[in-house]
Amino acid sequence: MGSGLGVSEQKILALDEYLESPLFSQVERVALEYADAITLSGDDVEDELFARLREHYDEEQVIELTALVAWENASSKFNRALRVESQGLWKRVTP
Repeated sequence: MGSGLGVSEQKILALDEYLESPLFSQVERVALEYADAITLSGDDVEDELFARLREHYDEEQVIELTALVAWENASSKFNRALRVESQGLWKRVTP
């Protein structure tokens, strides 16, 4: 999906290192950190992180981002539970 929207393969492959990678802007980093906080924890998102998110995104954008992350999490859990195989929507381009 991302590569179809113009996100480089290099950036997609660097997602695991988004906090340190120079490929990501501060705005992208905070959105990815927020997505990780929602996904990787059963805890509430820390107030400090939420405040940083609000520095870059308005209320409607935060709601949209939250809905997208929640949808992807639910979809992932659903597919894993039913052992739905990857549909191969993104494949690494090899030279």
